[in-house]
Amino acid sequence: MTRRSSALLTPRAMAEADRLTIAAGTPGAVLMHRAGVAVADAVARATALGTRIVVLCGPGNNGGDGYVAARVLRERGFGVTVAASRPPQAPDAAAAAEAWGRAPVPLRDWAAGRPAVVVDALYGAGLSRAIAGVEADVVAAVNASGCRVVAADIASGIDGETGAVRGVAMMARETATFFRRKPGHLLMPGRLHCGTVRVADIGIRPAVLDGLAIRDFANDPALWCDHFPFPRADGHKYHRGHAVVVSGGLARTGAARLAARGALRVGAGLVTLASPPEALAVNASHLTAVMLERMDGPAGLAAILSDRRRNAVCLGPALGTGEATRALVAEALASGAATVIDADGLTAFAEEPSALFAGIRAWPGRPVVLTPHGGEFARLFGADPALSKPEAARRAAALSGAAVIFKGPDTVVAMPDGTVSIAANAPPWLATAGSGDVLAGIVTGLLAQGMAPFEAASAAVWLHGEAGQAAGLGLIAEDLPEVLPRVLGALAGRLAEAREADAADDD
Repeated sequence: MTRRSSALLTPRAMAEADRLTIAAGTPGAVLMHRAGVAVADAVARATALGTRIVVLCGPGNNGGDGYVAARVLRERGFGVTVAASRPPQAPDAAAAAEAWGRAPVPLRDWAAGRPAVVVDALYGAGLSRAIAGVEADVVAAVNASGCRVVAADIASGIDGETGAVRGVAMMARETATFFRRKPGHLLMPGRLHCGTVRVADIGIRPAVLDGLAIRDFANDPALWCDHFPFPRADGHKYHRGHAVVVSGGLARTGAARLAARGALRVGAGLVTLASPPEALAVNASHLTAVMLERMDGPAGLAAILSDRRRNAVCLGPALGTGEATRALVAEALASGAATVIDADGLTAFAEEPSALFAGIRAWPGRPVVLTPHGGEFARLFGADPALSKPEAARRAAALSGAAVIFKGPDTVVAMPDGTVSIAANAPPWLATAGSGDVLAGIVTGLLAQGMAPFEAASAAVWLHGEAGQAAGLGLIAEDLPEVLPRVLGALAGRLAEAREADAADDD
């Protein structure tokens, strides 16, 4: 596994990868042919001979991919019709249309012959305008038809960089894309429109990525596995860090315990719950492996964190949103421990977010991770509908000086330098009370074990999503820490298999 495999290419970066490959000696027509074959393969994989197929071709290179796919499918014995609104403009696409050798039917007549499969090759990831007119009517009709739709590159109407719908967008069951995925394949609502995305090798060498300024990455183990703190044979609990989670008051203790359990399950050697005096008894009645220590306000937290072995702290879950919480955050930031600020720890600064950002920047180099959901994000950083989710998260990270986990079904992790990861593995049933508290604890546990903020935050988000998948429908937050051992075991096995495969390739 390498980080290169996680790279996401914006439409501009993909165009540059194409240009560099063509400049190195691979003709554009060859790349188009390989892309068209990949689309044909995707269609043929689950389509019986005799099935009627219509290929919708646009005027650009995406349409050229469609003409190639149509010709290849016809050569394999399928009944294929091409529908187009106008002839292709790009030279390689025009040559592909000529090789198809038949006049396309008008786009509005796409449904003639009652096709069961539609190949969407109208527009690719670089679409820069809203789909309108006849094309919009056809997209709506295809979506309503019940046909199986296979998209070339990306579902037409989806912005490849932002995942936004431009006018209308095709609902594909499957998408065949090329070389690397685009951010729009993972970001909402684009992810819903693209279906299952498969990446085809069309002959662009991975080394091309080294010449591109890649800032966007898919959040998968290849991105952070080299930094993951699996236990060592010669290690012990004191090598694996000591996380501290700050509890709320008497009636607000559960969220912190969920976070503490997440930190412990992900491998922190020790976890201590810092509890206000009035909540000591209720916390003590629920804790076993998690330790408990009395915390008398900000001074008490400072005393707990004065032991430098306590190297990561999480605060915010059910902590309250007043001045007392702001003071606790200030002590955590001053302590030198890696700091995760979640939930109430963020909302406490809604009226004066600059105070939080100044507190973070007062200690440069300290690992700090903020974990806002959409509402908390808007309160701290504002809401600009003109910004994509990755761009909003980048701006937030640069403004705050912290790593930012912008939560949601397409959770984005952003760093102040602009590096972003986008997750796509969270099941919808993960949206339940306490789920975010467990995530904050997982981040804290990984920071305690020495992971850097970007890798710790990205790994935590991925593990959280996998835990949601493993727990299944009906999960409650308490389930998530308990399935983490299964998720971690599967991850270890996956990485071992990848290393064996790499070693075999080297031989």
